[in-house]
This record gives sequence, structure tokens and C-alpha cells, in this order.
Amino acid sequence: MMIDPKKLAIKDFVYELPEERIAKFPLPERDQSKLLLYRQGQIVDHTFTDLPQLLPPNTLLVFNDTKVVQARLLFQKETGGFVEIFCLEPVAPYREVQLAMQQTGNCVWKCLVGNNKRWKSGKISLRFDGGMLQAEREAQQEGHFLIRFTWEPAELPFAEVLERCGKLPLPPYLNRDLTPEDHTRYQTIYANQQGAVAAPTAGLHFTDRVMASLQEQNIAAAYLTLHVGAGTFRPVKADVMEEHEMHAEQLYLTKPLLQRLLKQLGKPIIPVGTTSMRSLESLYWLGAKVLQQPALPMQELQVSQWQAYETKEPPAAAEALNALLQYMERQGTNYLHASTQIIIAPGYTFRICGGLITNFHQPESTLLLLVSALIGEDWRKVYQHALQNNYRFLSYGDSSLLLP
Repeated sequence: MMIDPKKLAIKDFVYELPEERIAKFPLPERDQSKLLLYRQGQIVDHTFTDLPQLLPPNTLLVFNDTKVVQARLLFQKETGGFVEIFCLEPVAPYREVQLAMQQTGNCVWKCLVGNNKRWKSGKISLRFDGGMLQAEREAQQEGHFLIRFTWEPAELPFAEVLERCGKLPLPPYLNRDLTPEDHTRYQTIYANQQGAVAAPTAGLHFTDRVMASLQEQNIAAAYLTLHVGAGTFRPVKADVMEEHEMHAEQLYLTKPLLQRLLKQLGKPIIPVGTTSMRSLESLYWLGAKVLQQPALPMQELQVSQWQAYETKEPPAAAEALNALLQYMERQGTNYLHASTQIIIAPGYTFRICGGLITNFHQPESTLLLLVSALIGEDWRKVYQHALQNNYRFLSYGDSSLLLP
């Protein structure tokens, strides 16, 4: 019987997660976390350093090289009270994160505002080493504000301003203050492209030692960029998935990545993390879209929430990826920026990915739906085993290698 993902009830994806099983702090060494291997229904416990020996031969691992930005800004008002502004995504002059991060002088971002009632009107200021940042509300929209930032020295790029005066946005469920250690530990060792407000946490376990060991096993690596948005923590409030709106995230890919994926088809392609998996599957659906609409404008390169389930005759993976390559050639570019709202849930057919490296996710989350899409009802067996065997959960928790 075909599963209709729109009719899935989120209450069917619940398990009991005791507070003490949430990893509040990272382990002293990244690669010493536990690794649960799920292979064709069997579960075996390992340590993360075992990963290179456990991957199928000739695997290509695909990493998300996004870098978490210091997106929390704490402004003090003249009266002494604080207003917290959390930058979600850029609006003007650029919506594209990579460009918005290089913007100088001023910009507008979609933001969440804490203590908004205390901010009566006008501008608020935040002094930082060698300069000052000012914020002004331009508009209130559903659940957020548009905030115009201006700063001195005006020649500083916005990325540098955030670096100097922002704070790292830890996941809300950690429920604790930032420590100096978080600045290195809540980034992957290969983080490179600034723009995420949450880390691609499956990558937090990788160390130089593990990377060297992967090379020795002839396990290849490729990189893409998906800027993880705050929506990744958004709980599903709708009873059925049809009523839940997925957050859109910005995705960047290069021509060499597509060429590498084409060469790898037929051999294992394993994403590191749910963000890499959503990106890889989105590449396929972008290819399917440009196959149908060869003249699609670049600003319309987006994967909608239900596109994967509504496409009547999906093309072969090679055909879709080739279509995307040809599209890039027609556009005269080696690099594409797109957005994806893809929801991967039971009923989804994987087009590119043959497994997944991931942490243990919150109950009733879209990430749990994704795991279930990959390994079916066995997700319960995996999570039960993890709970009974002292695995640590969520962002700073332990890892799993899922090979259906």
C-alpha cells in the first residue's frame, strides 16, 4: 500500500525522550561519540572512529560546509533593559546569504525580536570593538520583524559585524548559556560558508583523524552548502503533515559537485546529516524541474514541499543531474543558488542517497520523518536501542550510520 505523506499524523512519530538523555555539552573529543550502525535491519554499537571501516566500499560522503554565524544580537536600551534580535534570513539588498554576508554599511534582515514590548520606537544601538551597530524596525510580519541594520565603520562586511558583536545561537533545547568551548564545538571542522543559524550536527563528530582514516579506506568526500535555518527546530504543530509548512533553506552547488555525483551514480552516495540529504535529493528535483522547463529563470530554482510526490513521471537520476549541468552551461555559470522546502517523509522514493550519517532527533520532528522514510518502521527499533544503551541525543549527542 502506497503511503500518502500528506496524511501522516505526527503523533505516530513520538517516543519518550527523558531530559537527562539530551546531551547538554559536547564530549571532550568529537570522534569518541558512540556510533550506532543499522545495516539491513541489524543494529551494532560502535565508536565514531570506526566509521571508515563500516562504510560500503567506494562510498562518496557528501558534507554540508555551511558555517554557523553569530546571529544573536543583544542590544541594551538607554533605560538599561535588553532587546535580543535573532537574524533569520536576509531580505535586502540581497536575499542570497553569501551576498548578504558581504554587504557593507546597511542591510535588512528578517528577525525574531525578544523583549519587543520594551522597544518603544526608533533605533537601538550596540557598541562593539571599533564600531557601532544600530537596529530599526521597518515592518512586522507574521511572527517576525524586518529589521534595518546600519553600522560604522560602514566598510565592514555584515559577516564581520556579526563576528564582532553577535553570539552563537545554540539550539533552544540545550536550555543553557553559551560557553567559550561552544565557539569551536558547535562548528564542523570543515565549516567554510557563513550563513547558517544552526549547525549541521551530524558533521560535529568528524576530526582530522577520522578524515585521514577515510582517505586511507578510499572513501571520497564532496561538499555542498545548505544554510540551516531556525525552522529546523520548529515543532510540527499540525495534526497531519499536509497542514505543516516546511521552512525554506538556501542551497548552493557547483558544477564539479554535479559532475562528481554523476560519476558516482550506481555506487553508494551517503550524506553526512539530514541537511546534506535534503540538499542531494533537492538537486535531483531541481534537475527534474529544468528538464520540464529548460528556460526556467534562475530566481525560480526552488523545490516546493510536495514536488517530489506530485511529479507524474520522475526522470532517471542521471537524466535529472545532466539536465541541471546543461542548465548551468546555458546560463554560463559554474555555481547555482536555489531554495528548497522539500519534505522527506515515509512514501518518499530516494533518488540519490543510499544511506545516512545522522544524530538522534527530537520526537514529532520532520527529521524523524526523514529517518523513517529511509529505514521505515525500524526507526523505532533504532531509537529504542539508543535509549536502552545510553546513547546521547540531539545536537551534541551521539551518531548513527543508517544503511537500509
